[in-house]
Amino acid sequence: MTDPDLEAAKERAWQEVAAVDAAYRRGELDEQGWHDAMRAMVEPAYVGAATPEAGSGHGGDAETWAYTHRPILDAVDHDGSFLDVGCANGLLMQTIRDWALESGLVLEPYGVDISPAIAHLARDRCPQWADRIWTANAATWVPPRRFDYVRTGLEYVPDDRRAAYVDHLLTFLEPGGRLIIGKYNEETDLDTWAASVEAAGHPIVGRSTRPHRTHSLLAYKVFWVG
Repeated sequence: MTDPDLEAAKERAWQEVAAVDAAYRRGELDEQGWHDAMRAMVEPAYVGAATPEAGSGHGGDAETWAYTHRPILDAVDHDGSFLDVGCANGLLMQTIRDWALESGLVLEPYGVDISPAIAHLARDRCPQWADRIWTANAATWVPPRRFDYVRTGLEYVPDDRRAAYVDHLLTFLEPGGRLIIGKYNEETDLDTWAASVEAAGHPIVGRSTRPHRTHSLLAYKVFWVG
């Protein structure tokens, strides 16, 4: 039985997301329809957000943003280019660069988002990087260059397309590059996303977790391959 409180702690719009997923599984939406429905769900909230964190899909303040997202930096062990897939308003592009500098590393951030309106917001917020923020569906996009690090979430595609999505994103990497997945919220004692990626033939080479701030059964998780 689904625990509404637990699901809400993972994803604020979990019921709406579940409805779109169910329609896709029933064949009422094709893959493009799934992407269109998801974009229509998040676009107004992101574009109309009152804070930079909310405009990047985060419900907390800057301190909470850092606590939940800084583990992404654990995957970074040398200077390089960093593509944020689903870059939203560019907040992670900004903060990952700043956190890297604090650690003595130099990252050059890039971004791509499926929503033209949200990508436009990112270009307005980060004009210094406007020419490296693209509008595209990363599941089918062929980028104009390769990257040392590519960060994504697996929730950006339907469940049955995740293995193909990971395969596709791995082609974005420079030799020796890393595909970073997360951060995401999952039960502490589960390993669903990482196990599915390993089952598709991609060994996990690193992980980072932090306890959830409000729900004792959950953790913020990041893992990487490549």
